[in-house]
Amino acid sequence: MDEEQIEGAISISLEDIENLPQDGLSSGPANKQQETGDSRFSRFSLISWWDQEKIANAKILVVGAGALGNEILKNLVLTGFRNILVVDLDNIEHSNLSRSVLYRPDDIGKGKAETAAKAAMEIYEDAVVHPIDANICFNVGLGVFGWADIIIGGLDNRAARLWINQSAWKMNRPWIDGAIQGISGVAKVFLPGTAPCYECTLNEMDMQLAEKQLRNPCTGLTLKEMKGGKVPTTPTVSSIIAGIQVQEALKILHSDTMIDEDLDGNPILLESAVLAGRGYHFEGLNHTSYITEYTEKELCNAHYVFDPDKLYKLETTSDEATLDDLLQQARDDLGNGLACLEFSRNVIHKMVCNDCDSEEEVFQTMASEEMATCKDCSKERETQWINGYTGEENYGERTLAQVGLPPFDVVTARAEMEEIYYEISGDASRVLGPLPTEQTKHMP
Repeated sequence: MDEEQIEGAISISLEDIENLPQDGLSSGPANKQQETGDSRFSRFSLISWWDQEKIANAKILVVGAGALGNEILKNLVLTGFRNILVVDLDNIEHSNLSRSVLYRPDDIGKGKAETAAKAAMEIYEDAVVHPIDANICFNVGLGVFGWADIIIGGLDNRAARLWINQSAWKMNRPWIDGAIQGISGVAKVFLPGTAPCYECTLNEMDMQLAEKQLRNPCTGLTLKEMKGGKVPTTPTVSSIIAGIQVQEALKILHSDTMIDEDLDGNPILLESAVLAGRGYHFEGLNHTSYITEYTEKELCNAHYVFDPDKLYKLETTSDEATLDDLLQQARDDLGNGLACLEFSRNVIHKMVCNDCDSEEEVFQTMASEEMATCKDCSKERETQWINGYTGEENYGERTLAQVGLPPFDVVTARAEMEEIYYEISGDASRVLGPLPTEQTKHMP
């Protein structure tokens, strides 16, 4: 493409601008649904494939509100996303102020999720950014992943990425991972039900370090282990990687749109430009970048998708539904009296001390350092896990909440080779707050 062609490809005439619709969000094809004139998003409307209404209606789950998460949220609201859920369990520290655009000195000690959500809504008053102060692995139900159109991660530990990866696969949702260190970083895109996935990208050393998590994702880990170590990062690289992540989210959202903006001027579906199954690496020392093509790993543990035609929404809540009630419904629905229930994650049932022959019922998903030691003899205790209910156990009268499962979760009912899935949708409004609870049809 010569210089004259390039100029022609990016130019727009005065007459073209005058002929653009002037009424904010309007109906019709993507290139007619734009805010124009001197409105907030008028510059975006000059991009031929940009659909501001689609962006406004999309539902985004952001996991992590640190350096990357701040930039992700900032970019989302600047581009007009209105429905955002942000999850983080940490509080703001003094060192966050040098890397996080949404935090101020008065915010030290406050929760990251709530503070970031409030600051993001101050940037764009029409956005609804709802915070969840929780551990994504232990305290957030699978229904949250199913609610989202796109999941974006700004995380600093492998265990959480593994859990998000498996949850995104189960609920058939795309997710975009980001990682930064020093002045370099990487953004990776994983599409639903399409290998390779995040676990496929782990090399042999990663696999050794993550072996426990791969066997039992996000279980058997203490809160201290989940938080990980300190990673050197800078605000410059976080802005670069987060920018790529949100840009990939925009491409995924518009993936069914035909564009003619490739370098050769040929019409293509925007879907073909998505960084699917690949990673964009930015090396900050010499300002070089390259793309990595990932390959599918045989027998990957994460490649398990809930059949959307067998995912049923139950209007009950986790505080109301008992295991006995749910098991009976499963046996009725499957027509099999031997059907059983499988939880979304492992639950600690008991802590057992073999030295003093004592045990304590726990029913929670997250381990703690205090739990490991016997209160009577100070010896190390054994952890006993459960991951389902067959009807023979003695805890059938407990509700899902009393068993330790998070609200808005999904429970699998299985009989031989057949299985169905129950989403506890009665919890949706409590978890999502002011965000819309209805789910939309998703791109393939």
